Amino acid sequence: MTRNAIILAAGMGSRMKSKLYKVLQPVAGKAMVDHVLTQIERAGVDNVVTVVGHGAQQVEALLNTRTQYVLQAEQLGTGHAVLQAKALLGETLGTTLIVSGDSPLFTADTFNKLYAEHEKHNNAVTVLTSIAPDPFGYGRIIRGTDGKVAKIVEEKDANTQEQAINEINTGVYVFDNQLLFSALDQVTNDNAQGEYYLPDTLAILKATGQTVGAYTMADFSESMGVNDRVALSVANAVMQQRINRQHMQNGVTLVDPQHTYIDADVVIGNDTTIEPNVNLKGHTVIGSDVVITSGSTVIDSTIEDGVTITASQVEASIMRCGSNAGPFAHLRPQSDIGEKVHIGNFVETKKVTIGKGTKVGHLTYVGDATLGADINIGAGCIFVNYDGVNKFHTTIGDHAFIGSNTKIIAPVTIGDFGITAAGSTITEDIPSQAMGIARSRQTNKLDFWQRTPQAKK
Repeated sequence: MTRNAIILAAGMGSRMKSKLYKVLQPVAGKAMVDHVLTQIERAGVDNVVTVVGHGAQQVEALLNTRTQYVLQAEQLGTGHAVLQAKALLGETLGTTLIVSGDSPLFTADTFNKLYAEHEKHNNAVTVLTSIAPDPFGYGRIIRGTDGKVAKIVEEKDANTQEQAINEINTGVYVFDNQLLFSALDQVTNDNAQGEYYLPDTLAILKATGQTVGAYTMADFSESMGVNDRVALSVANAVMQQRINRQHMQNGVTLVDPQHTYIDADVVIGNDTTIEPNVNLKGHTVIGSDVVITSGSTVIDSTIEDGVTITASQVEASIMRCGSNAGPFAHLRPQSDIGEKVHIGNFVETKKVTIGKGTKVGHLTYVGDATLGADINIGAGCIFVNYDGVNKFHTTIGDHAFIGSNTKIIAPVTIGDFGITAAGSTITEDIPSQAMGIARSRQTNKLDFWQRTPQAKK
């Protein structure tokens, strides 16, 4: 049986008070609608259609070819939104899952259980419900004397007795696909909002003798829809707890999980230790036996086994096995830090390749450079790579020694075992095993103190 899914992602989300469209708001570093689509994909759905409206171009740019798209030009309710997919799915045999793009906490496991419940009982539609501690704002599940779903009443249309019910509609359904679109054609907008409600299809199907079922999920937190910044913060907290628990179950030590922030797509190996107030973002991959201390941020980077990052920031870079950085180092994009390389305190790198065992101790900037193995870079060195118009490259051979406070004015090549004298400004190549000295000769002015105003007082 073909499984379809429709994601409702057309809303503006005015309560967010944001220039960013609601379904694109991030939860654990990933747009809400991306979370929804990812779980649908993991559930093995055959066809996915996303209903777009506000921010359609941005949504399509994000999700790309992972889904088909239909446009809801006017937001006239959930029933109207689903009806836009009729041209793509109307003739398809099978089942159709419907879920909102602003519900990022649903899991593939829940979707599969809903599908299974629907198929087991051969229902026309199966509603995903949950028991809410505070049902305010949710549609209520109204059950008949036989215990089956009689109808769903929206909050604004519910009477006092109906509002007291705490079994709520999560907004997720599985329909027999052809019955879905047949019922949608009969939905009217005779309600307080003048909208076409998807839940109205349930009464239409029941009136024709079809079975309306329900599956009540255990974890209410999954059903959270995000409509404002407060709900967004709660969703982030729930997602973060879920992510952190999974990493710990996989053998990662999180010293203080409540204050460790790991994005959804981050991968971490076992026996790695993460201290509090660490941010791991984007598509970061971290190996085993890594130590990342408090105050560190790693973004879209690869951190291999045995690396130590101490209170530092790493962006779009790679740190190879046994290397270390910090405290207060900043590895900017395209930094390739070789095995057992030491990047010390207050060191900044950008667009560099650094060979095995090289040490860049402290207070140094290395940009647009290729460094060989076993080099020592002294304190306070500057790789001067930019003349205000163009960037230039520096190459340093193996076993070189760069004296403290050296300025290397690129483009320059320093050969193997090359040396620069401390305080030099290097503007020319240095051959292998040679020393470059480029500084003014010291002159001592004897008795100079006597000439100063302070001495004459």
